[in-house]
Amino acid sequence: MTETEAPLPPDDLGPRLMEVFALVGPLYRRVQRKVEQDAPLQGLSVGVRAVLELLREHGPMTVPQMGRAQALSRQFVQRMVNDAAARHLVETIPNPAHQRSSLIRLTGEGTAAITAVTDREHALLRQIGGDLTDADVATCVKVLARMLELFDDVDVN
Repeated sequence: MTETEAPLPPDDLGPRLMEVFALVGPLYRRVQRKVEQDAPLQGLSVGVRAVLELLREHGPMTVPQMGRAQALSRQFVQRMVNDAAARHLVETIPNPAHQRSSLIRLTGEGTAAITAVTDREHALLRQIGGDLTDADVATCVKVLARMLELFDDVDVN
């Protein structure tokens, strides 16, 4: 194992991960602004888009489940679901596991909307180019997932 492949000691790891935080914040804000700029074309806010993507990935979910999955408050998710429902992008269906907490699922219009958004994003991301490898991306995902795990216990409500 080379020196660059060996796990970093905690005193070295902390500052290196701070470099990641320093990039993630501006990246998130820029992506959010780009999504909002494209919103008139796509007609979706960042919050509604997040709900649609979550439902496409996981199938019908309750509002509390969506909140936990995205580390967002139940109230915020409920507002986004209400916005999406008003546009006929999602619908409420009975939840056999819990009578008082309905399931939310995508409609055909919702599926078409989130597909159009992600297709546009994929086209944009293909422009990155360069020399990134699958291993580079896998490492990035691993680091970010590990950092996210550290904050799993943070209450969002």
